[in-house]
Amino acid sequence: MKKLLCTAAVAGLCAVAAAPAMAQGDQSALELSLGGYFRGYVTYASQDTAAGSEERHIDILRDTEVHFTGETTLDNGLTVGVHIEAEADMDDSFGVDESYMYVSGSWGRVNFGGEDGAAYLLQVAAPSADSNYDGIRQYVDAVNYGIAPAAFTGLAAADWDYAQDATDSSDKITYLSPVFNGFQAGVSYTPDVAATGYSLNAETAAASRSLGGVSSDDVAGAYGSAWDLAARYEGQFDAFGLTLGAGYTHVSHEEDAASEDDLTAWNLGAAVTFGGFGVGLVYNENDNGTDPEDETDIWVLGADYTTGPWKLGASWYNREDENFAGTEDLDTDRYAGGVTYTYGPGMTFRGSVQYIDHEVGADDMDATTFLLGSQVNF
Repeated sequence: MKKLLCTAAVAGLCAVAAAPAMAQGDQSALELSLGGYFRGYVTYASQDTAAGSEERHIDILRDTEVHFTGETTLDNGLTVGVHIEAEADMDDSFGVDESYMYVSGSWGRVNFGGEDGAAYLLQVAAPSADSNYDGIRQYVDAVNYGIAPAAFTGLAAADWDYAQDATDSSDKITYLSPVFNGFQAGVSYTPDVAATGYSLNAETAAASRSLGGVSSDDVAGAYGSAWDLAARYEGQFDAFGLTLGAGYTHVSHEEDAASEDDLTAWNLGAAVTFGGFGVGLVYNENDNGTDPEDETDIWVLGADYTTGPWKLGASWYNREDENFAGTEDLDTDRYAGGVTYTYGPGMTFRGSVQYIDHEVGADDMDATTFLLGSQVNF
């Protein structure tokens, strides 16, 4: 017993002695910083609904995340960091949205872990009325598709944005090149994605594993590995600015059924600025991993004008989902206009109005919504 106690004591002293050596200096420790955002809106909505259902006209929408980031630069110039994002609204259970480490230097940057791929990270965004609503990725929407007319009940799972994020935050390795004369390129490899389908832009992230072993392979109806390729150019010529970008994603299907196939998606985007004016056009295509193809085609046109703390913006979103109802296509048009006022560092007041129209065959669903709120970054 004395020998065991002595051994334990020596081990404890060794641990105490070693701990300061690991924590001292910038080269051996990361200083953790706290960040994130709060997005809150009062909304008004008027929409078509199923018989016996009615939308709540005035309501509140929120989206909140807390970010933890630690980063240090070593004497050799290598930057090492970690980044974790947790969803922090009620009923979110503080679930982790992204979690990855990164290293960077003059040679570029590598992300390792649960983060979006290169096709999304380098994607060009068009100007918007309110980027939380009609931006490259949508975070708030006042339309309640859960009570939509019967012909449109399948829209409840849709994302009405144009983000090329088929692999979402599934574990992956991404390389982003340094910027050479405005040009940058990226590539991502995802060993296994979680989604079994991508209809209507839905995306799912696979859970990370530690002691659970490797993933299964050749599973019927499941998607497997994925590659992202992307390139982007940004240039400034006096008062004229130009941004161009393109991205490609291929997700392998492990065991195809009669209507299943590998998924391919790609995008092209261009945005120009002149003084306070901006305009952008983006095209996104996704074959949804089906055979024959049930393709989704998206066009986005946006424009804005910035003067001092004020920004006025507008956008048009056009989308076609093939064979949404068997042989009928779903056609969607959305128009948005709004104003953003920056009232402090990282603090914006936002107001916008939106009109969206869905058509499938002889059926039509319309909705008009208003968003009035604020975003605070911290």
